[in-house]
Amino acid sequence: MPFTKLWLPRVGIGLSFAVAVVALSAQTKGTPAKPVFVDGQAQVVEAFSKSSEWIRESLWVETEFDSAHVGKHDRVFVDVTRPKQTDTDGLRVPVIYESSPYFAGTGDGPGINWDVHQELGTEPTPRTFHPNIRFDAKRTRISNDFVGTWVPRGFAVVHSEAPGTGLSTGCPTVGGVPERYAPKAVIDWLNGRAKGFTSVDGQTQVFAKWSTGKVGMIGTSYNGTIPIAAATTGVKGLECIIPVSPNTSYYHYYRSNGLVRSPGGYLGEDVDSLYDFIHSGDPALRDIANRLYRDGELAKGQDRKTGDYNDFWEGRDLLRFASGIRCAVLMCHGFNDWNVVPEHSTRISQAVKGRVPLIQYFHQGGHGGEPPMELQNKWFTRFLYGVPNGVENGPKAYIVRESVPGGPRRAGPPVPYADFPNPEAKPVTLFPTSGGRTAGGLSTSRTPKQGREDLIDDVSFDAPSLALADDSTHRLIYAAPKLTTPLHLSGTARVTLRLASSTPAANLSVYLVQLPWTRVQIGTANLITRGWADPQNYRSLKNGGDYHFKTPGVPLKPGQFVNLTFDLQPKDQIIPASKRIALMILSSDRDFTLWPKPGTTLTVDLDATRIELPVIGGKAAFDQSVLGAK
Repeated sequence: MPFTKLWLPRVGIGLSFAVAVVALSAQTKGTPAKPVFVDGQAQVVEAFSKSSEWIRESLWVETEFDSAHVGKHDRVFVDVTRPKQTDTDGLRVPVIYESSPYFAGTGDGPGINWDVHQELGTEPTPRTFHPNIRFDAKRTRISNDFVGTWVPRGFAVVHSEAPGTGLSTGCPTVGGVPERYAPKAVIDWLNGRAKGFTSVDGQTQVFAKWSTGKVGMIGTSYNGTIPIAAATTGVKGLECIIPVSPNTSYYHYYRSNGLVRSPGGYLGEDVDSLYDFIHSGDPALRDIANRLYRDGELAKGQDRKTGDYNDFWEGRDLLRFASGIRCAVLMCHGFNDWNVVPEHSTRISQAVKGRVPLIQYFHQGGHGGEPPMELQNKWFTRFLYGVPNGVENGPKAYIVRESVPGGPRRAGPPVPYADFPNPEAKPVTLFPTSGGRTAGGLSTSRTPKQGREDLIDDVSFDAPSLALADDSTHRLIYAAPKLTTPLHLSGTARVTLRLASSTPAANLSVYLVQLPWTRVQIGTANLITRGWADPQNYRSLKNGGDYHFKTPGVPLKPGQFVNLTFDLQPKDQIIPASKRIALMILSSDRDFTLWPKPGTTLTVDLDATRIELPVIGGKAAFDQSVLGAK
């Protein structure tokens, strides 16, 4: 999504500009070209800008692991683009580095994902389609991402292909240990601690004498996961990262609180189908990789029957290794990213907060969305060139606010905040009152003896249809009074329910929405946030927070009530006046969960159900906002 210029405190702009003019002038008189900084940002230098003069090279860096178990260490394919002055003038530069499993192409097709027509608690129908991704052994370049932006500003740009993809040897492990240590090897090579070679199996070495050893990583989605993975190793030389929409836990990507859940837009995808999607490496190793990983470790560990957390998922959870992160982190995510949900970023941010320089940047859009160039530039300039621009001393969070109906189509500039969650947010607890088939109430005061209400699972009805319905037996909805003034939420909503199921297993989906739900989606007009859970895991779902419990779920006894508490996805959103905040409870979610046959009845005990919202100003602000509607 588009962003306008980010405001940051300006540091010595007059002096910086004067120095830049002198430097540029000197460079035109025959002195060696050097990087130039204005207002704490690296500037485009004409002498670095001629792409025909850039030094481009490719090589293989040897790692410390053997993912294919063939008796020799994996080598990852790397390309480098750097200013010619790194050869002609002895200039040494830092590196902007991106790694990915996608660079050599991907595979897709009908049947690559699992069939979601599956009864809960049963074994799924096996996948049978496995794409064959074309292999090109003659490739010499990996990518031109970021090259045109950063090489003219005095950086080198490096790319590498993940193990088992493209010209890198080894196997894709989809979140396994090699994905942490492959980029570490490249950073070690840039610092003279690992070996690089001119060929995939040769012994002629390549050295990075042009490198200062300082590295910043950037990337989006899978390419944003890898910077965090590398950072968890504590590798020396990795000074800063800019992960955009990173997946920090494969469990949190493919499961929610014990429930099998697809990432938004990719119904039925799982860790093994992602393996097939990226497996573009040497065909000679593919059978070995399939046996070891797709049909071995992944098939054994992913467990689409129960959705429970286990040792397999724990090994693919970067939060477990977050104590190793030593570099500066500029974390970026969209609050309406339902592919890689926002908790992926906030869970790592919370783990490193106070230990390393950290800024969190959020927007109101979906998957992807890099921060503004000014912020990226200041981040890399500060931590790779050591220019004291003060970026780490400013606001700890930037949030792009919601578009105003009838206003400009482009999003406004990011708004600086002291932190995320906003320190001014305080929990406000709301309790439902009866009438959920049409629209019950939602109030800060508990009204006793509200009783129990039922909903009947039917996945043929999607969530928007249920939110639009004036009357439905397939969901329960409870709405607070109409807001008379805007209400600002910042943080993570937490829901507690007491419920019973008519069957031993059931999906549970919870939405926080704005009513009236509009038929045409405009920005953030309808959905606030949502979450999913498996009632069979009620023994672990006690306090909310990050889900990483290995206690297995147990079949429900039909009609027996269980209590569960879990978090919805984090959010920072201003709900406009005239809207009603509503809690919607349903069972199967057509866009995310498995699709069992209709008919399961969930019974909710309203007297033991509540939702806790993170409201700026707390209960006083909430009461003031709804006062005029009473």
